[in-house]
Amino acid sequence: MPRILLAEDDEIIRISVSDRLKQYGWLVDEAEDGLQAAAKADKQKYNLVISDIRMPGLSGIALLERIRGQSPDTEVFIMTAYGSIDDARACLRQGAADYILKPFDMDDLIIRVNRLLDIQAVKARCASLEASCQAGSSRLIGSDPAMRQVFTIIEQAAPTNATILITGESGTGKELAARAIHQASPRRNSPFVSINCAAIPEGLMESDLFGHERGAFTGAEHMRKGKFEMADNGTLLLDELGDLPGPLQAKLLRVLQESKFERVGGSKTISVDVRILACTSKNLQQEVAEGRFRQDLLFRLQVIPITMPPLRRHKEDIPEMCQNFLQEFGLARHKALYLSPAALRCLQSYDFPGNVRELRNLMERASVLSKGPEITPADLPAEIGHLPASPDIGLSLAENMALAEQNFLKKALAACDGQRTETAKVLGISRKNLWEKLKEYGIE
Repeated sequence: MPRILLAEDDEIIRISVSDRLKQYGWLVDEAEDGLQAAAKADKQKYNLVISDIRMPGLSGIALLERIRGQSPDTEVFIMTAYGSIDDARACLRQGAADYILKPFDMDDLIIRVNRLLDIQAVKARCASLEASCQAGSSRLIGSDPAMRQVFTIIEQAAPTNATILITGESGTGKELAARAIHQASPRRNSPFVSINCAAIPEGLMESDLFGHERGAFTGAEHMRKGKFEMADNGTLLLDELGDLPGPLQAKLLRVLQESKFERVGGSKTISVDVRILACTSKNLQQEVAEGRFRQDLLFRLQVIPITMPPLRRHKEDIPEMCQNFLQEFGLARHKALYLSPAALRCLQSYDFPGNVRELRNLMERASVLSKGPEITPADLPAEIGHLPASPDIGLSLAENMALAEQNFLKKALAACDGQRTETAKVLGISRKNLWEKLKEYGIE
C-alpha cells in the first residue's frame, strides 16, 4: 500500500490534507516542519512526499535535495503560495515531480497524487518484466493424474496469499508452476520477480534480495532496489531456496514474518506487500536434519506444498509436450514440424533424467537438425533414437564407450539433483573436467 509523508507547518492545512488522503486508503505520516520530515524520511521509505516549500528548520527545496539523494525513486510534490512560484519551478528542475499553488482544490490534489502513484506502479511493473521476461508459449502441460493433482492445488491455492513451497527434480517445471500460480492470483497484474539463490555468489545475495544504499560496500556507487522491493504488491519466487546461505535464512524468516527489512548499509525500514513462492530440487527435510536449513523457515514456507512429478512418471504427456515444443520452434523457424510414430516411441522408452527441460532441448535440437518437417529417430541423439540390441549395430568401441559415459553422467547428475560440484565429487573428477564432458555431450 502506498505510503505518503505530508510536511506542512500550517496545522489546519496539514490536518485537512491528511484526512483527505487517508480516505483513499493511503498510509499517511505527518511532519510539522522540514527537520521532522527529514527525520521520518531517514527511518521510513515513502512512495511520495508532499511538502510545503517554506517551512521552519528545513525548506521544501532542502528537503527535496535530501530525499532525492537518499531515495531517488521517492517522488516529491511541492505545495507553494503564488509568491514563491519561481522557487517551485526551481524545484521541478531539481527533480520534483509536480507542484500545486495554494489555495488549491482538494480534488485537484488527489488527481495529481493518483497520477504520480500510478506512474510509480507502471515503472515497477516495467522493471519486473525486464528482470523476469519469459517466452509466452512456456506453460505447464499435462493430463496425467499426477499433473492433474498439481493443477488442482494451483487452482485452489492461487487466489489466496498463502506461501507455497514447490519441490521436485531439476527440470520438472517448478518455475512454470510458480508463474501459473501468479497468473491465477489477484496479483496477476502486479510484478512477478524471480531470484535464483544457487546462481548468485553468497557475498551478493543479501544485496540482491534487499537492495543496498550508495556506499554500502566497494562498488556500490548508486542505491539499488532489491528483489523484495521490485516485487512489492506482487509475487516473489525464491528459486533453488535450498542453496540460500545460513545467515540469510534468519533474515529471510524475519522478513516473511514482519514484511519489513532494511537495505544493505541502510537504517531505513522498508515495508512491502509480497507473496512468497519458493522452489527447490533439494530434500529440505534432510537438509534440516543435517543442519544446513532452518526448521522454522521450512515450517514458514511449507504452508502449501506442491511436488512436481518427474517426466518418467507421466510419460503419457510426452506427445502433447512434443507437439507444443515443435509448434514453438516451428514458428521461430517458419516451418511445420511433427514427430514420426517411431520417434515418439523412442522418446517414450527413454527415462529423461533431465525431465521436461531435457525433452524441450531435444525438440529444439531436432527442429534444427531435421531435413524435413518430420522428426525421425535419426534426428534424435543415438542413445534415444535407437537402443542397441546386438553387437552388429555398427558402433565402434569408442562410440559405445562414449555412449556409456554419456548415460552414466546423466544418471550421476540425476542422483545428485543436478548439483555439479557434488556430481564431480561422486565421479572422482574435477568440476572443470565435468563441465567439459557435459559440454561435449550437450548435457544441460
